[in-house]
Amino acid sequence: MPDVDGFDEFYRGSRQRLLGFVYALTGDLAEAQDAVQEAYVRAWQRWSTVGRYDEPEAWVRVVASRIAVSRWRSLRSRARAYLRHGAVETVPAPTTDTVEVVAALRRLPEEQRVALALYYLLGMPVTEVARETNAPVGTVKARLSRGRTALAGLLAVTDMEEVADA
Repeated sequence: MPDVDGFDEFYRGSRQRLLGFVYALTGDLAEAQDAVQEAYVRAWQRWSTVGRYDEPEAWVRVVASRIAVSRWRSLRSRARAYLRHGAVETVPAPTTDTVEVVAALRRLPEEQRVALALYYLLGMPVTEVARETNAPVGTVKARLSRGRTALAGLLAVTDMEEVADA
């Protein structure tokens, strides 16, 4: 059982110093706060060991600075990749048809929705869908059939509502 009071006292006594230190390293208050918070979480998880160190604050300081540096390196790597490969192509907004299909799919039972997505969106054969969902081939065929029928009914209702509104 961790020493809650000991950790709380340690945290209250060291958090401002540690945040100031990591902020000086990063120059970004939000990044510093994230790194310090993660370091304290790790200290709490190991408090039975860290709390017995001569200087537990030093341990948390090292962990927080490593977290901050790791995040900085990750950002730098992403920036280099961006420069090397260019901007990510913009993805067009979904059409109203896509939105309607997704809304209809959400109304189906999960098993039917998964079977339809694997079969039609990923192009998996029925045998692979069966293996992926851990269901017999006949069950997958039934889910696909029922899912198609239900989906057609849901989309037809949507189309009929649009005609009625017009």
